Amino acid sequence: MRRISILMAASALIAVSCSQDKKPDAQKDAKPQPYEYIVAKAGAADNHTEYPARLEGVENVEIRPKIDGFIENLYVDEGQMVSRGQSMFRIRNPQYEQMVRVAQASVNSAQAAVATAQMQVTKTKPLVDRKIISAYELQAAQLNLKAAQASLAEQQAQLTNAKVNQGYTVITSPVSGVVGTLPLKAGSYVSASTSQALTTVSNISKIFAYFSINEKDQLNFLKHSPGASIQEKIKNTPLISLRLSDGTMYNEKGKLESISGLVDPSTGSFSMRAAFTNPQGLLRSGYSATILLPNNLENIIVIPQKATYELQGKVFVYVVGANNKVKSQEIKITELPDGITYAVDSGLKAGDKIVVQGVGLLKDDTEIVPKETTLQATLKN
Repeated sequence: MRRISILMAASALIAVSCSQDKKPDAQKDAKPQPYEYIVAKAGAADNHTEYPARLEGVENVEIRPKIDGFIENLYVDEGQMVSRGQSMFRIRNPQYEQMVRVAQASVNSAQAAVATAQMQVTKTKPLVDRKIISAYELQAAQLNLKAAQASLAEQQAQLTNAKVNQGYTVITSPVSGVVGTLPLKAGSYVSASTSQALTTVSNISKIFAYFSINEKDQLNFLKHSPGASIQEKIKNTPLISLRLSDGTMYNEKGKLESISGLVDPSTGSFSMRAAFTNPQGLLRSGYSATILLPNNLENIIVIPQKATYELQGKVFVYVVGANNKVKSQEIKITELPDGITYAVDSGLKAGDKIVVQGVGLLKDDTEIVPKETTLQATLKN
């Protein structure tokens, strides 16, 4: 029994010795670890707001006939580029050709009547000068000449009208652009009262993007855009980007051109228009796209997204406080276009030290070894 007691005492001493050997390691693990932080600084930041937009060519001209008849020829096809004055349709109606021939014959007859009246004046004048016949004969001849000349002018006007009407049988494009759909084919009967247009030609050398903004965004735009008047604010607006329906960015920047003066009572929004050059003809009337309207932020704190964490739908950061202990701080944020930074709307002030490394390993009152870095360096890592 004595031997067993001695063995138990020896085992207890060994256990105590082992626990004492492990204690320094635990203390070593509890030492503060280094964490990088940045100092919050207020400054400018680029941001934008997105709005759905409808694209329209600078001109969308409906092509309609001015006379009645049957479509005899189509000289263009859907989607074809046409130049101003280029022939597009020919309408067949023999009536207008006949009217030209009749009017031309009337002009020829009137010209002959003028020539006859002129000959009568020429023949009568010497006889009057010699007092062979009375001056009344000369006056009558001159009046006949004026009447013949007036009749000729009338017939020439009718010929001009007939030729104009005949000219309407060939329809040309009033602008340079792209041909739309062609709902009516060769052989179709058309007239000036036909409700359906023959086609539409869109001038897409420049494209207008129409979009709407709500009252709050409009007020924000007017308050923060530089300029004393609305025209100056529009003129000073930075260039606008356009995202196409396939998700790619259009390679030409646009310029804001106008903003409506009245709110649409049915939607509570204001209509705006931006213009984009279209040298390659990539954009077409009727396309949908997304406007990226810049709204530069002033006196704003920018932090990296990786410095934040979410809890119950709220966003937090760790701020280095007294004795190098961290404290969680709720913040309100706006995501910036670069996808890696946030603009802090509230919750931080200039001079705060925000931990930007390993925030998932921290908890309140954890003591750290702070190592200062910069926002730029943080974003590169």
